[in-house]
Amino acid sequence: MDDAAVLKQRGYIMGINLGEGSYAKVKSAYSERLKFNVAVKIIDRKKAPKDFLEKFLPREIEILAMLNHRSIVKTYEIFETSDGKVYIVMELGVQGDLLEFIKTRGALHEDDARKKFHQLSSAIKYCHDLDIVHRDLKCENLLLDKDFNIKLSDFGFSKRCLRDDSGRLTLSKTFCGSAAYAAPEVLQGIPYQPKVYDIWSLGVILYIMVCGSMPYDDSNIKKMLRIQKEHRVNFPLSKHLTGECKDLIYRMLQPDVNRRLHIDEILSHCWVQPKTRGLSSAAINKEGECSRGAEPSWTPETPDRKSATKVEPREEARPETEPETKPEEETLPVQVSRQSDTTGLNGEPLSKETEEEALPQPSETHT
Repeated sequence: MDDAAVLKQRGYIMGINLGEGSYAKVKSAYSERLKFNVAVKIIDRKKAPKDFLEKFLPREIEILAMLNHRSIVKTYEIFETSDGKVYIVMELGVQGDLLEFIKTRGALHEDDARKKFHQLSSAIKYCHDLDIVHRDLKCENLLLDKDFNIKLSDFGFSKRCLRDDSGRLTLSKTFCGSAAYAAPEVLQGIPYQPKVYDIWSLGVILYIMVCGSMPYDDSNIKKMLRIQKEHRVNFPLSKHLTGECKDLIYRMLQPDVNRRLHIDEILSHCWVQPKTRGLSSAAINKEGECSRGAEPSWTPETPDRKSATKVEPREEARPETEPETKPEEETLPVQVSRQSDTTGLNGEPLSKETEEEALPQPSETHT
């Protein structure tokens, strides 16, 4: 049977194509049971790479079945047919993704950015508390619902963190995600703490939200890495950002992994906290909390650089996601969240790559 017939049997009326890659596609569909539109990701095992089928897909499905948070795209159903196709039925981001939103409307006002960033940070805290890391946080993976609330999607690079005998989280060696959002330790091929990597990506996302441009130019990886390691963060003068907002970004884009903020420190930061929004003259201490004495530090502001409305999103080097070995027609009911992974909702394929332990070359980290 074709996809439309398979979905019809399950109570879904297939709609338009939302995106397509080499071995997966995302379709819209109307759910007769739920009485609203959903997104259906369809993965063809016969076309998918071995590394994806054996590693990343099973890991993703396992994690999707665990998640239940209002700021994470819901997964309603996962099932597989006897001809090797996997169907993941998810919540539809009806307003598109955050990148397109910013490219169309420009940088967000700080109040709007604060609301959306708080939603995203809450979702990341939920994941980190479960020892789940996303490892592909970027504006294209932040979908917007009908009320423009953030919905975190695409767990194709996610994993459950392992702990050693002493209870400490083990390091990861996999280069995941987009070079433009990747932390310097990941770009250098250094074994990294996955949760700390997520925090760097959050810093890039918040910068894009309030500045409408990328904090670093990833067209030259070596140059970008040098600027990152010097802890240089330039803010456009024209955006008139508050000191608290710049301070939070600066502390998330901290090259020293031992000094980079943790998710709890982000959520308690004075810029994120509604009760302290009026402290425009307040400085922030090293723990990310407001204080009245210290001066926050960042690189002096520079004139506007290239705008995100003109810059095409950087494509990421991603591992080929995972498989799952299930008997034919086995159904896996789920109450979770996620949207497109191998294909973007704008129809552009998202390049997933296999794990890399060495420093990726520029040609491997972006296109």
